[in-house]
Amino acid sequence: VEFLENNADWLDDYALFMALKNKHEGKAWWDWDEKYKFYSPEKAEEWKEELKEDYEFYRVLQFFFTKQWNALKKYANDKGVEIIGDLPIYVARDSVDVWAHPEYFELDEDLNPKRVAGCPPDAFSADGQLWGNPLYNWSNQREDGFKWWIDRIDYATKLYDIVRIDHFRGFDSYYAIPYEDDTARNGEWVDGPGIDLFKAVEDSIGKKKIIAEDLGFLTPSVKDLLKNTKFPGMKILQFAFDSRDSANGEYYPFNYPENSVAYTGTHDNDTIMGWVNTAHPDDVQLAMDYMDLQDPKNMNWAMIREVMKSPSNYSILTAQDLVGLGSESRMNVPSRLGGNWQWRLLPGQLDDAIQQKLLHLTKLYKRFPIEAEKEEKTAQ
Repeated sequence: VEFLENNADWLDDYALFMALKNKHEGKAWWDWDEKYKFYSPEKAEEWKEELKEDYEFYRVLQFFFTKQWNALKKYANDKGVEIIGDLPIYVARDSVDVWAHPEYFELDEDLNPKRVAGCPPDAFSADGQLWGNPLYNWSNQREDGFKWWIDRIDYATKLYDIVRIDHFRGFDSYYAIPYEDDTARNGEWVDGPGIDLFKAVEDSIGKKKIIAEDLGFLTPSVKDLLKNTKFPGMKILQFAFDSRDSANGEYYPFNYPENSVAYTGTHDNDTIMGWVNTAHPDDVQLAMDYMDLQDPKNMNWAMIREVMKSPSNYSILTAQDLVGLGSESRMNVPSRLGGNWQWRLLPGQLDDAIQQKLLHLTKLYKRFPIEAEKEEKTAQ
């Protein structure tokens, strides 16, 4: 009962949405019977009674998930491990968020999107990226004191120890594409909520551990927004050696600011050894020259060493790179439907040799928390 009461602000609408989706055999909400398509609190109460069994099932399901998640998180935290969770900037059109709160999104009177999200054409994609997510009605969000966003970030900071906010540049300005278009070529840049949103969040829930995913083309105003929020940004080592990128050395490790998180690559990148086999030979040679590396077979540990000795306050490594796996273990290919997020670390892959090597580099570059280092010396 306590769980149901404490989470009613999101749980009740979510459970109802899932019950209705089940009633309509998984169809998107805009293809439901007309009377269920348009949400209202009054109708919602009627529908909860109509679909009571399924509605209660989905509420109970979330209770058990939360119980199991909290146990897992406590296990990790008790061992000194913090969990970083991702908060995508956009939500899917077929979601409880858009169905139950259409006023917060750019929708017409029939609840169809007016414009959708994506990225403009660049060196990586001639047509750009058409994500298709509904855009926010920032005017309505602002009038409501950004309550929807405050609640969303507040919940995420309770679910995880650290929250990574995706596509941070979209809060400064975002790319809006006409809904009827089938490519991202005809979009335009529109001003986002800027620092006002993050001031409202901090005023409401206080300072939280947040990482800003500030990748992509960054204008001076995006950089100012990052500076004003004081969130650490992200630095991706693979980007330093990509000849298609014109960041002018921004991703070279010696240029990383202390208030940043250094990665060899993220879930959206190929693994290091996969990159060695697929990148332009000149890019691979540049990486080898930069790191004074003689054999590309050692590229994974050379890059791991670079991010660990960088000025960044935090460095993050992927298990695939520690093991030295290739493209077959890549986690995600952006814009590809299916086949993503399937790789799993198997027992024994992080063997003693890898663990000892990682421990050595962790000590060498002082990436041990000070308290942990003192405890280790005391134990010795």
